[in-house]
Amino acid sequence: MRRADNVILAAEIEGNILPHDLFRTQARSLGNIFAPKDSDGALRRAKAYSEFRDWHPVIKRVARGLDLDLSRPRLEANRIHFPYRHEGEGEYAFELNPDGSLRLDDLTPGVSNSAPRTAYSAHGVWNLGIELAARLLNLDLTKVEMRRGQIVLRGPGGIERRIPVDQDGFFHINWCMNHRDQRFFSINILNLIRADQWRNEHADADAEALAPFNDKLVVVGSTGTGNNVADLGTTPLDERMPLVMTHLNVANSIITGRFIHPFTPTDELLLIVFLGGISALLTWKLRPIVALSAVARVLAIYVLLGVLLFLWYQYWLPFVLPVGGLALTHGFMATFRVRVEQKERQRIKSVFSKIVSPKVVNELLKADEISVSGARRRVTVYFADIRGFTRVTDESHAQAEAYIRTHHLPPATAEAYLDAQAREVLTTVNLYLSAIADTIIKHNGTLDKYIGDCAMAFWGAPAPSELQAVDCARTAIDAQRAIYQLNFQRAAENARRETENKVRAAAGKPALPLLTLLSLGSGINTGIVTVGLVGSDVHGMNYTVFGREVNLASRLEGVSGRGRIIISDTTYLELGRLDPELAATCIELPPREIKGFRDPVNIYEVRWREMDTETQEYDTGILTARRVSAPRDIVPKNGAWRTPS
Repeated sequence: MRRADNVILAAEIEGNILPHDLFRTQARSLGNIFAPKDSDGALRRAKAYSEFRDWHPVIKRVARGLDLDLSRPRLEANRIHFPYRHEGEGEYAFELNPDGSLRLDDLTPGVSNSAPRTAYSAHGVWNLGIELAARLLNLDLTKVEMRRGQIVLRGPGGIERRIPVDQDGFFHINWCMNHRDQRFFSINILNLIRADQWRNEHADADAEALAPFNDKLVVVGSTGTGNNVADLGTTPLDERMPLVMTHLNVANSIITGRFIHPFTPTDELLLIVFLGGISALLTWKLRPIVALSAVARVLAIYVLLGVLLFLWYQYWLPFVLPVGGLALTHGFMATFRVRVEQKERQRIKSVFSKIVSPKVVNELLKADEISVSGARRRVTVYFADIRGFTRVTDESHAQAEAYIRTHHLPPATAEAYLDAQAREVLTTVNLYLSAIADTIIKHNGTLDKYIGDCAMAFWGAPAPSELQAVDCARTAIDAQRAIYQLNFQRAAENARRETENKVRAAAGKPALPLLTLLSLGSGINTGIVTVGLVGSDVHGMNYTVFGREVNLASRLEGVSGRGRIIISDTTYLELGRLDPELAATCIELPPREIKGFRDPVNIYEVRWREMDTETQEYDTGILTARRVSAPRDIVPKNGAWRTPS
């Protein structure tokens, strides 16, 4: 080693494991081989520079005899304590002189205490791979620049190397080579020694036998697999790699200037927050399947970017925590969104399931966004009023009171009779309103509310509809036909009851009451309204519309009379654009003065009887010869409801 003057001996400074003094004094320098493993057992980092205390020979001799741990000294003013290597055995103390020197008379009798000796001398040691590379590049390791986050090494010719280090002085090893790499060759140390002996003993020995080692970095280490010689470990490249390759990879990084640049903890935290934010935004804004696909693409792009940055620039993007944050954020946000959307779906179902068709409810549940809290929408509003209901109610009540007086019913019996009559009237109007509501739902309308004996509905909200005016007009036509058929059936039942009543009268039994026949008046208008939920979660919510156009539809229903459908000019124009055939059946009426509107309103009547053969047959007088119960003004004749002469 003295002759070669290029030998670097390995030492583990942190463990205070140093070569014997005989070898150390002949070597050019020491190289630290301390490299802690990560939590998964893989070797990824090494320490660039360390300092150690070279203890006094007497201390080292005593430490060997007592098995003291020199790497963990405890310094006091007048002594130094070293723990025993076996836990629980206490400490051993060396006495110090007042000037801090080691007191030797207690340890080596005959040595004068007046000759002070320092207890230790401090030395700095570079990583073995750095020492190797510095030897090859002639880097001056005595003149380095320590900066925050990096160590700058310089050599002749302007050569410079910047080693990225963390706050503890560790750097990541650029594992780009393993022991199977073709750029390396290995030889058994015993064969090398025998070749050297042969060369020294024979003058004619081939001097070229050792030529492959000329101008090369050579590392002597164990590659054996036996229990007493194994020096294998896990690295990012191999689960069982000879750890002597650590130093060659470190040296290669210094020689080539290719260092791994990891993210700082702060940068990694910002990256986690950034990716988590992207994941949260995508998950919240997009539909579940689309969001999952988008998050997967972001993940793939991030992984690809990490691979490319490492291959091209040796920037090490962290994967586990950012990717975990991305996936966990998506999972949590998706779960939260499912819960929120499930609750919203239940709310939508509870609000709309009874006022719109199942088809519309399904469309609402599929929509990405739905506004039920208030918005301006173009809708077509429909009012349908049961004509004659108030009159029937009054007459029914008057007849009941007359019956009570005639038969002198006691109060309790009279009250029960009045309740029965009220239920009969209510059953009748509910029958008519149900027929109208079924028609509205069938044509995908939104049933707003019942206002006494009037039903209100609209099209175009909550689900938009291009054919809203057509659907509304056809709903009004079908509603008139439904009422027509209902009256047809009830009139037939009345005819049967009249026949039966003759038999009952002969037998002295009371006559069966005749069923009431009612008619329908309809008003329709199209325009911009305010639509949304009204009410409170506690007392109930109603999805309804407001505005001038709603009032106009209500006013048109008031002027429609019996058995007629009156529409505004805006609805008529929509019918002409969307369904010219239906618009052709409409008849223009003289403009009407409408309460609340300054100018006369252009109106049209949708003729519906002429469109139905069965209705026309009914109008020809099937029931004209039959006597119909009150009210008397709804007997059908010649295509119109009118009071008979």
